[in-house]
Amino acid sequence: MSNTTKSILIVSLILIIDQLSKIIVKTNMFYGQSIHVFGNWFLIRFIENPGMAFGIDIPGKIGKPALTVFRIIASIAIIWYMRELIRKQAPTGLIICLSLVLAGAVGNIIDSVFYGLLFDKGTTYNEELRQWISYSGVANMNFSGYAGLFRGCVVDLLYFPVIDARIPDWFPFMKGEQFQFFRPIFNIADSSISIGVILILIFQKRYFKQAKQEDQSTGLENEAAEENIQA
Repeated sequence: MSNTTKSILIVSLILIIDQLSKIIVKTNMFYGQSIHVFGNWFLIRFIENPGMAFGIDIPGKIGKPALTVFRIIASIAIIWYMRELIRKQAPTGLIICLSLVLAGAVGNIIDSVFYGLLFDKGTTYNEELRQWISYSGVANMNFSGYAGLFRGCVVDLLYFPVIDARIPDWFPFMKGEQFQFFRPIFNIADSSISIGVILILIFQKRYFKQAKQEDQSTGLENEAAEENIQA
């Protein structure tokens, strides 16, 4: 199986899982509703994110479409870079990691670009209050639309509050405050991006050293072929 085929399969599989999980949650759960999967350590909690990964918000009306355009440009750049790496026969591990990053980026792009058109309810930006407003009830996927193109919000659903405790009064700082880890709520696409980036950082020396060696080897082969032709 070629690296191109592996990349297409990885991206397709992650996109299917990501979108199915988001659509099921959005069309069956109230905004803010939680389902306990594994005690209080793992919950399905439905929220919508108008900003970046892990619930990081970008304020203002322009921030949302600007972020979506940036994601699209970044995804195109990743596709071009992967194409070059595959052409140069880069390590399979590096291609797989970049495929994970690409799948995650495209997964959240789909939400941002199309969800405002596909569903009848969603989180919207109130210009008077200058903040994002959630909604009540359960959304339907009836293509009536709650916002324009590029103005949909990303569905987040995975919540792992493994540690949820109050900091003791004897602690040097944040005395008596509630501490929670892991606080952000995210989705499959966010996880895919994070895993891809972490693996690249862990194995960067191996991936890029091997890629450099293979690139040099290809260059020597080309030079030898040119010399044979001239001879």
